[in-house]
Amino acid sequence: MATRSDITHPRKVTHMKKFLPMLALSLFVLIGAVPAWAQVASAPANTAPVATTTPVAAPAAAPNPAAFINSGDNAWMLTSTALVLMMTIPGLALFYGGMVRKKNVLATLMQSFAITALVTVLWMIIGYSLAFTTGNGFIGGVSRFFLDGMGLDAVNPLAPTIPESTYMTFQMTFAIITPALIVGAFAERMKFSAMLWFMGIWLLAVYAPIAHMVWGPGGWLGSDGVLDYAGGTVVHINAGVAGLVAALVMGKRVGYKKETMPPHNLVLTLIGASLLWVGWFGFNAGSAGAANDRAGMAMAATQIATAAAALGWMFTEWKAKGKPTILGICSGAVAGLVAITPASGFVGPGGALAIGIAAGMVCFWTAVYMKEMIGYDDSLDAFGVHAIGGALGAILTGVFAVKAIGGTAGVLEGNIGQVLIQAKGVTVTVVYDAVVSFIILKLLDMTIGLRVTEEQEREGLDISLHGEQVL
Repeated sequence: MATRSDITHPRKVTHMKKFLPMLALSLFVLIGAVPAWAQVASAPANTAPVATTTPVAAPAAAPNPAAFINSGDNAWMLTSTALVLMMTIPGLALFYGGMVRKKNVLATLMQSFAITALVTVLWMIIGYSLAFTTGNGFIGGVSRFFLDGMGLDAVNPLAPTIPESTYMTFQMTFAIITPALIVGAFAERMKFSAMLWFMGIWLLAVYAPIAHMVWGPGGWLGSDGVLDYAGGTVVHINAGVAGLVAALVMGKRVGYKKETMPPHNLVLTLIGASLLWVGWFGFNAGSAGAANDRAGMAMAATQIATAAAALGWMFTEWKAKGKPTILGICSGAVAGLVAITPASGFVGPGGALAIGIAAGMVCFWTAVYMKEMIGYDDSLDAFGVHAIGGALGAILTGVFAVKAIGGTAGVLEGNIGQVLIQAKGVTVTVVYDAVVSFIILKLLDMTIGLRVTEEQEREGLDISLHGEQVL
């Protein structure tokens, strides 16, 4: 149970001038939204007016996009959107919250919740437009600034059988969980204000361009044949690499490798992992954009790979450490979910099984041994699971892709070059993400600072940043 702390700190109340940037941002949002509101209020709707009488023979007219909206597809995509949102709140929040120390639980939950709200607003203002409208091979345009022109009958050519509002919100949930995943790398030591600034800038400077390059109309990597069904590059490599850069720039936690840092509550982690597993069906099968046969295969592949990875991690840990753990099997399941994400709409059951087994074993090694050898403090293994798992899944997509399922053959069907194309997508994502994330982090560190003080870190972020605690 969380209660307000009655501890009085000597820290002074923040001066009014610190609220001026927030006030300015709020005014910008309100002013910028005026054209969109005006359009809704005054511009004629794209839908046809309701007729009071039915004509005997209506004249020929251009087809209304709404006439092609499939109610079954829309119902499935609405469900998928809710499932993917559930992955972040409460799924990821609980998964991460259970793994941190007790004094940082609420701060970790707060980060996921605040990111959800922040990204939603930024996605509505400009993020969606930059990622999913026509621009160039690198970035989209501004035709959907403040979702301008998105009426009831608007559709995006990328998902022509559902309303664009549904598609926009579905993609919003992907944009939400990606920065939320980064939190796992720098957990327990970043300022809340710095976290908000980093996530907001990173969304627009890194996530939106990568999403456009891979998924957007005319995107460079997608046009070159890079296969990423649901976000191996866009979501997982992106988040994991940014997390590693953040962990390296900020440095290790106070007492790392000198003090024990046990997870607070692995029951929360198990519940969070379970919600992630279920929500991932919306993530992968929902990426079909319709309730069709490919969505069904993506769902089957997701379940198979996740189970295989959970077992792969569990047995590998059992052999290496002498005992299987609940944290291990949960981490293995997440590794399988990550690795099958880029492949789920391109591979069959056999490929999914192989990808899952590989993910469980490889990600165990990277999260446990590689981190130890290199010596970085990736608090909750965001890099070891998401970046490595995403890269592994992306490369293996080029091996196991089945032309009859996704339209592109892999190595096993004679298309050896697909692996090279996949490697190109991974490389571009890693390099671009690492460079831009580093620049953002260094600029923030030089201006507002990234890290809490040692005193705040030892006290715990729940009390020092939020004035709350778990009893």
